[in-house]
Amino acid sequence: MKWLYQCFGISKQAYYKRLNAYREKQAQALVVLSLVKPLRERMTALGARKLHGELQKPFAEHGIKMGRDAFIAFLRARGMLVKRTKRYHITTNSKHYYYTSPNRLKGLALERSEQVWVSDITYLRLDGQHAYLALVTDAYSKKIMGWSVEPHMRVDLVKGALGMALRNAEFGREQIIHHSDRGIQYCCPEFTDYAQKQGMLLSTTQQYDPYENAVAERINGILKHEFGLGKTLPSLTFARNMVREAVEIYNNERPHWSLDLEKPTVAHTQQQHVHKTYGRKPPSQQKP
Repeated sequence: MKWLYQCFGISKQAYYKRLNAYREKQAQALVVLSLVKPLRERMTALGARKLHGELQKPFAEHGIKMGRDAFIAFLRARGMLVKRTKRYHITTNSKHYYYTSPNRLKGLALERSEQVWVSDITYLRLDGQHAYLALVTDAYSKKIMGWSVEPHMRVDLVKGALGMALRNAEFGREQIIHHSDRGIQYCCPEFTDYAQKQGMLLSTTQQYDPYENAVAERINGILKHEFGLGKTLPSLTFARNMVREAVEIYNNERPHWSLDLEKPTVAHTQQQHVHKTYGRKPPSQQKP
């Protein structure tokens, strides 16, 4: 062994000090991996920064000090950073003559849960067939209130999601604003009559601009990218079960930057955070 540390021109004490440091580093890496693995199994595409935030308490319990940049480098070295993909499928048919409501969200300050619900439809790819997912999300808390999966885009799809949302409402407030794009499913009398009979105020986008329904678009992306709903699913039954589990995990376990890293279910009940918008900033706030 003597010839080994002499080759590197260091003392015996320095050699063993480096060896011990290396062993401690390897042992720490194994602990970090053991902490990351269960979170990634539950939320396969949870970003590195959110993972780092979620692991602060376990890190402290194990005496691990690893900053955010070091943690990201750790994941990158092991090929564990999330890769983003984009897929597009048109789900909005706004070429119709049904009356559309005004956009009630312009200039509206969101201050509480169940003040505004946003709805949207997204495409699910099945093995040998198509399916569509309708979501109703609370704009303030980002909690998914209702969902529906069907092999069609008829009005029953969006009525099913809204019906679930109404059953899940906690505060019994009337005149919740229901905001959506100008898709025919949301503008046809069968849906508008149903929603208004439930005491809802209807609101629709006025332009072909994703920022007008940004929360709904964002939640669609999270479920597809982080929870595997963007993959080809084997059957309609499998898709419904997968959505049910994804919504449960999303609502109760996934932290949100816009909620100060709180989970949607907690934020929905506590109503203590200041709402942050996904929308485009006004020109005065945009960077040059």
